[in-house]
Amino acid sequence: MNQAVEAFLNKVWQEITTIYKQESKRINEFNDQRTLQAGVHNYLRVAWRKGKFTWSKGQIYIDFSKFLSSSNKFGADTYIMELTDELLTEEFFPALCRLVDELFRSEEQGHDFFDYKFEVVFEFEWENSKLTLNKQLLNEAKLIQLQKKLDHFIQTMILSDLPVLPVEIDIFFFANHLLNPDLMKQEVEVIDPLIRRLSDKLDHEQELKNDWISRYTYAIKNWALDYFLLQHFTRSGHYGMIWTLKEDRPSVDISEMKFFLYAALQIGFTEPDIRQKYMELAVQLGSEEAAIYLKEGSGKFVRTYRGELIEGRNNDITQTIQIRILSEEELAYKEALDYIINLLKQGFSKSYLLKLESSQKNFLPVTELAKSELHQFFANALCYPTLFPKLAEYVETAMEEFAWYGDVEPSEESVMPGTYAVLGLGLYSKAYFPLVCRYIEMVDTEHQLAHDGYAEAFIEAHGVIAEHMPVIVSILLGGVDEGTLVKNLTIDSLELSQALFDALKGKEIYECEMVICRIFGSIEELEEAAREALPPLKDGLEQLLALQIKMT
Repeated sequence: MNQAVEAFLNKVWQEITTIYKQESKRINEFNDQRTLQAGVHNYLRVAWRKGKFTWSKGQIYIDFSKFLSSSNKFGADTYIMELTDELLTEEFFPALCRLVDELFRSEEQGHDFFDYKFEVVFEFEWENSKLTLNKQLLNEAKLIQLQKKLDHFIQTMILSDLPVLPVEIDIFFFANHLLNPDLMKQEVEVIDPLIRRLSDKLDHEQELKNDWISRYTYAIKNWALDYFLLQHFTRSGHYGMIWTLKEDRPSVDISEMKFFLYAALQIGFTEPDIRQKYMELAVQLGSEEAAIYLKEGSGKFVRTYRGELIEGRNNDITQTIQIRILSEEELAYKEALDYIINLLKQGFSKSYLLKLESSQKNFLPVTELAKSELHQFFANALCYPTLFPKLAEYVETAMEEFAWYGDVEPSEESVMPGTYAVLGLGLYSKAYFPLVCRYIEMVDTEHQLAHDGYAEAFIEAHGVIAEHMPVIVSILLGGVDEGTLVKNLTIDSLELSQALFDALKGKEIYECEMVICRIFGSIEELEEAAREALPPLKDGLEQLLALQIKMT
């Protein structure tokens, strides 16, 4: 073996074995029984990262996880400069793989140290190029042993009757093994009954059931990406959302496509946007079934509705609801609201897009809100005060943090489900002020901006009244961090300044500052207003300043 290669290999292997000994001790101290885990480690990457100014002044990196960025770094001697692609490819990497494979097949580090398969990756950065090599190792005996454990687990913990239930750690590994082609046939007829069986058994263990759903959905997404989509597409763009068909892609396996569509449907229960995207990609691969799903929906919901005063249609795959108002009257909008509420309660996506056929075109007096058909529908319904309780029921059903309606492209106009209805209720009825406050507390103010102008519309509708000050403060705090000045909100009496003072007591300093800036423009402008005001307003403004000073 070349001397430079031997020196490089000895250095790398010394570091690997030192770290492995420490890691082996940690793994042997595990207290929980991991019936379905063949072993912990399945990945090793050795890399030479060139120096910032001179490539030979770099460092050796060793990573033991594909997903965690916790590299072990150390330097190298001058032997690095004697290496070549040929030496690394023909001598170093094969020798490294032999050492890893020998250790991998032994139990020197303990039975639970290595998984049944192992990936070795080597990367070497030159001045203007990069060498990348990888090899997959498989311990067939350990794989067979794991398959037997999995079969036994299915018979004794999944197919058995209650009260027998798997523990949380086994649920984690079972979800991943279900979607592992090495262990299970990726066929709907094999996988779906097992998913349903465990889901049914966990009906009375809601926390554990939620964890199970999350685990198998995540595993399904990984299968769809790693084992199917990346065979046929390349990913690019922001968050890898641009998919381009490969010219040299393999022909589509019919059984794989069937399972991919099943995977898309399962993912859609929690992430309908991904389900729709996967169906669109399946259409690009020639799936007629996916095209039908996109046109007609999954079949989970009754597709059409014909009432006395409205017609409704829905498609859960495209997350679309269509409403045709046959007669512009109160009962038509009540019927439409009942239809939408019923869909949401059945699990229809709250981030839906509404297509509306109506001769009425009303919108709320909040300029930042998009003038979409969804906005139009709720503004029309808000024309009927007797529908307010029904609209409040809709809001309670629809509100969901970190979700957005699909009525506009993702932008500053995107709003949380329930927005149009709740903001309208707050403008037209004092009875729904508490609902407005709950909405403001829930809304993601870091990513939603469209409600920022609501304070001005609220003041226009109700004026500035002392008894409304807690609601006004709540609305002001729901604005963007910069704190847009509310031009029609004036504190011009002792009563109002006292009400504002009371509403701010107990708030965090940044909250007080934001409210004051949205009303007065800045702390300095409040100071100026206090200097110029006459008693008793002067006393009230100074009290506000004192609150701010005390908190700072």
